[in-house]
Amino acid sequence: MVLKDYHSAAPAALKFNEALGQSESFLDFQQRLSQVAPIERPVLIVGERGTGKELAATRLHFLSSRWQGPLVALNCAVLNPSLIESELFGHEKGAYSGADRQRRGRFEAADRGTLFLDEIGAIPLEAQAKILRAVEYGTFERVGSSKSIEVDVRIIAATNADLPALAREGRFKQDLLDRLSFEVLVLPPLRERREDIMLLAGHFAARMAIEIGRTATPRFSDDAEAALKAHPWPGNIRELKNLIERTVYRTESPVIREIEFDPFRPWVKGEQPPKRPEPKTLPDDLPGMGIDAAVRELKLRMVKKALVATRFNQRNAARRLGLTYDQFRGLYRKYRDELVAQLPP
Repeated sequence: MVLKDYHSAAPAALKFNEALGQSESFLDFQQRLSQVAPIERPVLIVGERGTGKELAATRLHFLSSRWQGPLVALNCAVLNPSLIESELFGHEKGAYSGADRQRRGRFEAADRGTLFLDEIGAIPLEAQAKILRAVEYGTFERVGSSKSIEVDVRIIAATNADLPALAREGRFKQDLLDRLSFEVLVLPPLRERREDIMLLAGHFAARMAIEIGRTATPRFSDDAEAALKAHPWPGNIRELKNLIERTVYRTESPVIREIEFDPFRPWVKGEQPPKRPEPKTLPDDLPGMGIDAAVRELKLRMVKKALVATRFNQRNAARRLGLTYDQFRGLYRKYRDELVAQLPP
């Protein structure tokens, strides 16, 4: 679903998910957002993917006088261009093939509230002209109708595209850009908010720990913190959130010592995929056992030895044994009680 209606929400409900930060660039952005929120004019939010443009639009809505009205969102990039006009303005029955009933669009749904148009640079020129009229005069017609409909809607638009460049190339209407950019709020990327990285990481880690039933609040070692601060964060806050949540659920220790940035690569960056060790001669005390007992004892010994050698880092222990992390976790869970009894305190 790309339609979102927060009509029944209240500003207090938003606080748990509010953006966090203490960097100068972040605080400056929040101050500008708060200043323009009560002004009944369009706002354009510009930022890279994952910086929190929808969250900023939501805060704009709830800080405005329209906070009790609907907040309706449309991600313009996920729809076929031929359907955007119908999504925005609705259609009459029989307006086109498949239109078997009358349908309201997002403008009508957002009446007396806010319409958030995400990735507005993806809207085709034909629909842009109709949006411009709706923004300027508050009227439009459904697809397949000549009857004008009046609405009272505040537009908040967002993009990660260079709209002035698109306008110069004739791919975005300059008049619409002028109308939407009463105020332009530029969301700083995470790489320009280094002071906020650990604040956000701690927040996401604590929330994930609660979600999966952990009692201890996760902490980051000096090496893990240094790795997080040095990362370029091309995916910004969304990337950080996913990484931290994945790391917390994979790490049983309350201290996070290792960060694996690539979810598709379970080994340390720069290494080759783990190879299974060459088979060695069995210890002398195993052949006298039955085969099942011998295999079980050997697995226990090897897992124990790997854990001790890697200071109980399960991911490194998996690499040492030539296993994937998931394979090692399966072994550890299977023999957990015996391992705990045998391992040193």
